[in-house]
Amino acid sequence: MRFERIAAPAEPDALAVRLRALVPGGSSVADAVAAIIAAVRDEGDEALRRLTEQHDTGGAAAPPLRVTDKELQQALAALDPAVRAGLELAIANVGRVAAAPIHEPAVVDFDDHQVIVREVPVHRAAVYVPGGRAPYPSTVVMGVATARAAGVGSVAVCSPPGPSGEINKVILAACALTGADEVFRIGGAQAIAALALGTETVAKVDVVVGPGNLYVQEAKRQLSGTVGIDSFAGPSDVLVLAGEDADAREIAFDLLAQAEHGPGTLAVGALTDGALLDAVAAVIEASSLDTPAKIALTQVPSLEYALALAEVFAPEHLELLGPLAEQLAGRVTRSGCVFVGTGTAFGDYIAGSNHTLPTGGAARFASTLGAHHFRRVYSEVRIAQPDALARAAAPIARAEGFELHAQSMEIRIRRG
Repeated sequence: MRFERIAAPAEPDALAVRLRALVPGGSSVADAVAAIIAAVRDEGDEALRRLTEQHDTGGAAAPPLRVTDKELQQALAALDPAVRAGLELAIANVGRVAAAPIHEPAVVDFDDHQVIVREVPVHRAAVYVPGGRAPYPSTVVMGVATARAAGVGSVAVCSPPGPSGEINKVILAACALTGADEVFRIGGAQAIAALALGTETVAKVDVVVGPGNLYVQEAKRQLSGTVGIDSFAGPSDVLVLAGEDADAREIAFDLLAQAEHGPGTLAVGALTDGALLDAVAAVIEASSLDTPAKIALTQVPSLEYALALAEVFAPEHLELLGPLAEQLAGRVTRSGCVFVGTGTAFGDYIAGSNHTLPTGGAARFASTLGAHHFRRVYSEVRIAQPDALARAAAPIARAEGFELHAQSMEIRIRRG
């Protein structure tokens, strides 16, 4: 496996820019995605069938858009028992973590009124599950189990069929295990459009989440005013920070594991010790992994520099390996998920943290997929004594030129 050695410049900001440049963004697909969305809006199911034949089945007739319950149960019955056991544990763990931040109504009392802050689930949500290079039953778990923990009443899954017209059987089995209500054989931007807009077969949803290629993410962006989305979850990245006390094989295998995700993936090791870097490089060079993903190794002057790099780079996954690096954990503020003394692969499958994370540096502002993506907050206002509030607010309304707003409050003032 090839990798790149990169000398660390004086400023970590410059290194972050150089690392991101190793995986340049793809050419814009905005126009193509807009055309797909328009086709689905205008033609519904007919557009979905045509696009499926064009992009997924190699011209063969598109299969029925919806997977039947019988097909789901058949896939579950045929599932390897060891895989089923792993998925069931993952479902339980992801559900427990997702449920942790769910809040009960909060009551804020004032002298003369009360505001109740309520948090409720959306009615209907969908999870997009990629199906190109490899099947991702784990993404089914991350999306559906989290939606269920959030209290969503109806959860759909969309995944592209292969040339045979079928979705991978392990994905279908995961849908059955997680209790997905509907499963559709639809992929790409057209799947996002169908979920956001609705067609004859696909009822529109309130929120759509999940990773995917550039077309999928661009469709989510263009439709974000129509449907709720999680974040831009595109090609994956990991940044491993390690001091001289870390294990070379663990670092190397974590970088190689991330590189398995293929095109667009960026795996970076920032190490303070030259001998450790050489040892990591030797393991990577000996690997037979063949992937277009980019692996980069850089020797940094200190772990403080490495932390500053992480804060600018804002990785999807940040690993702190070795006791020295692990001490930085409490100071990290920009990462999709932080792995302290352990590897990203655990988070991809079984730890309970979610693997649908902000990519491309979006961890500066975006969050891990969680129950909050499937819930909305609103306020309930009760005013027992409106007099003081009306007298205070009416001048503000008039300053804004809204006389009737002022009068709407003032007519509630109790006279005499």
